[in-house]
Amino acid sequence: MNKNQKMSFSTQNRLIIFGLVMSTLLIMAIALFATVNIQKNLNESYQSFGQVISKILAIESVDMTQNTSRKETFEILKNHSDSILKSHNDIVFLEFRDNDGNLIYKAENIAQTNSKRPNISVSSPMTNLSDGKNIGSVTVGLSGSLVSRVSSTTRASILFVFAIVWLVFAFVVLINTYLITRELRILHDGVKRISSGEFGYKIEGKDVSDEVRELFNAFNDMSVRLNMYDEQNIEQLTLERNKLEAVLMSIANGVVVCDNNDTVVLINNHAKEMLELQDDQLLNTNIENYVDTEGEYCFTEKIEEYKKLSLDEKSSNTITFNVNIGGKILKSIISPMFTRNNDYVGYIIVLIDVTRETEMDTMKSQFISNVSHELRTPVTVLRSYIDTLYNMGDEFDYETQKEFIGTINTEIIRLNGMVNDILDFSRLDSNAKLEKSENDISQLIDACVSQVDVLLKEHNLKIETEKENGIPLLMFNYDGIARALTNYLSNAIKYAPQDSVIKVRLYKDEENNQVVVTVRDEGIGIAPEFQKKVFERFYRIENKTHSVKGTGLGLHLVKTTIEKHHRGHVFVSSQPNHGSTFGFTLPIDLSLVDDLGQDDLV
Repeated sequence: MNKNQKMSFSTQNRLIIFGLVMSTLLIMAIALFATVNIQKNLNESYQSFGQVISKILAIESVDMTQNTSRKETFEILKNHSDSILKSHNDIVFLEFRDNDGNLIYKAENIAQTNSKRPNISVSSPMTNLSDGKNIGSVTVGLSGSLVSRVSSTTRASILFVFAIVWLVFAFVVLINTYLITRELRILHDGVKRISSGEFGYKIEGKDVSDEVRELFNAFNDMSVRLNMYDEQNIEQLTLERNKLEAVLMSIANGVVVCDNNDTVVLINNHAKEMLELQDDQLLNTNIENYVDTEGEYCFTEKIEEYKKLSLDEKSSNTITFNVNIGGKILKSIISPMFTRNNDYVGYIIVLIDVTRETEMDTMKSQFISNVSHELRTPVTVLRSYIDTLYNMGDEFDYETQKEFIGTINTEIIRLNGMVNDILDFSRLDSNAKLEKSENDISQLIDACVSQVDVLLKEHNLKIETEKENGIPLLMFNYDGIARALTNYLSNAIKYAPQDSVIKVRLYKDEENNQVVVTVRDEGIGIAPEFQKKVFERFYRIENKTHSVKGTGLGLHLVKTTIEKHHRGHVFVSSQPNHGSTFGFTLPIDLSLVDDLGQDDLV
């Protein structure tokens, strides 16, 4: 019961008490007025009664004492008075006097005289009947006990009636109050149920007044309408929430929604995967309690920094930071969350996996460093050799000059190759279209093997070629595929041991309707964890066994040429200390190749 209800019931109680008091005072006033009137009427009637008795006694006394002596008169009055006193207990005394006021005889009721003095004294003259002459007077003294008894009985009766009426009135008021408060309690209970969300609750209107029944019916109608509105509202809210959850769940980035108390109220599946959570492990918990793979509270510091900002600063600025979860680098962005009324209700943490971008940035830095180093080496060699020939060429014999020129030529070829790699990377990584034509892949293999013949002799290596018969003409860009195969061959020559054999194989995969080209060396091989990354741009394996310098673009260019522009596939198979096999596939289906020619790569 709230304060207003308490005040309401208190006022009602005061009104009830006030009504009872006023009713009591009114009844008491009426009873007092009736008692006073009755007492007055009784006194008047009693006075009249005494007057009648005194007159009768005066007449009787005159008649009995007419023509008698004084002594006889005394005896007659004595006997008559005594008989009257015995028959009337309310008469206290009878007093007879002559015309001169002298006492003739006075009779007293001893019992009444000892208990109470006379209340009323009435005198009547004694008149001679024959001549009308006044011969004396009779005085009657009355005790008033009859009046007292009647008055007491009357007051008791009035008091009893008053008590009965007051009790009946109070009982009726209390019963009526109980019935009213009972109806109010029923209505109050219904209002409490409605306020607690129990829409649709109905009040039973049995044994109530018509007015209250109408009120109950209006309440029940309101409850039904509220229930219908609530159901529609819940359906709408549920639909909107489901839409929101569906949108959040379908977002490629991770999303964590927190309320004002830093409690996670919603988290999508991508965020669970990024944070390596199981089911609803983080839901309904404090986001600051989340611990990363290194046992650090990775969100606490930035969230505390965010909470110190004002609402304007939160609206205009976002806090961005990176966290490391299981080797993944997650870019985290904290943004405020407002309602339509611009009320602040919490914040959203968006998680973006930037592992690849971070690695690419690192590899780009390494690439620039490698390219700078690789370019500086041939440029330094060229400058020193050319400077030597320019200043001291006349002192060298023909063979020495030829050797110098050969070295210069080698470094120029090397420098040209690196520049071409960079140019090819820029061209092939874009959406530039490569012109395709029908070519014999078998002849292309022979031409590529011939190009690396000089390198084979330098490393004392041999190439064995195994080509399957019946390979059809394929639609591809000749220079692109030649460069890809040459890159495979160059890598094999770099990592193959002295006096070993490099095997080149060409065959047709009937099941997948494609041609397969592989290059196998007997080198040190590649560990499994590196095999997934060797085709990535700028990526190089730098360790004790892989120390050959380069730009890190060669295999990435092969992958781009084959998969992006020819819709083939590149692969590698290797075991440490057991050599490596690099290969690629090209589709045979000319219609598919034609389709691809119109849209080489998305």
